[in-house]
Amino acid sequence: MKEAIVLAGGLGTRLRNITGVTPKSMVQIAGRPFLEYMLDYLLENNIEKVILAVGYQGESIESYFRNEYKAIDIIYSYEERPLGTGGAIINALALVESDNVFVLNGDSIFRVNLANLKKFHLEQGADITISVKPLKNYDRYGTVVLDEKFKVIGFKEKVFTADGLINGGVYVVNKMKLVAMTFPESFSFERELLESKLKDIGEYGYEVDAYFRDIGVPEDYDKAQLEFKGFN
Repeated sequence: MKEAIVLAGGLGTRLRNITGVTPKSMVQIAGRPFLEYMLDYLLENNIEKVILAVGYQGESIESYFRNEYKAIDIIYSYEERPLGTGGAIINALALVESDNVFVLNGDSIFRVNLANLKKFHLEQGADITISVKPLKNYDRYGTVVLDEKFKVIGFKEKVFTADGLINGGVYVVNKMKLVAMTFPESFSFERELLESKLKDIGEYGYEVDAYFRDIGVPEDYDKAQLEFKGFN
């Protein structure tokens, strides 16, 4: 598994007052586009090919990175109309060569060891593995519920939670399992697949307490400006 899909089509609506019309994955963090940090992280994890699922201002992303970033080959999966996170993944899977592929949100970074994640995914025989992070005293995220064998058995809505596991936005998905399923053209990967199809697919949670930062809201965007200086 040397391939990864990065969902880079976000509008960045909640950051609009700060970043203007810049695509969310391209906002400047400590002097560099956020997507550069993502690609550096993938390079550290020996990823050789990245499929950028782009929509909103995708051309500006392609003109910046073109078809290569350091030792990573870059391919673009364009959506002609908004497809949601699920539709964007299905669209990008047509460009995937391996049986399983990493999928990452393009507006957060969760520094999971991808080799360990892959090993867990294959050992469990999972259709989808979700990287989950333990967190305390949060209300911004929903909660992923696992059983004693790490199988996902449920999701809880966003409410104040003293101690739980959140979805960190780094996945492994089985390509053939997903393309064999029927979905609308545009759909949410989180709601209409992970949650709604829970009984139809084998979903597992890989728990790791690694660095996590979601830049989707101004408060965390500001925190990233300081924290990411250490990644330069």
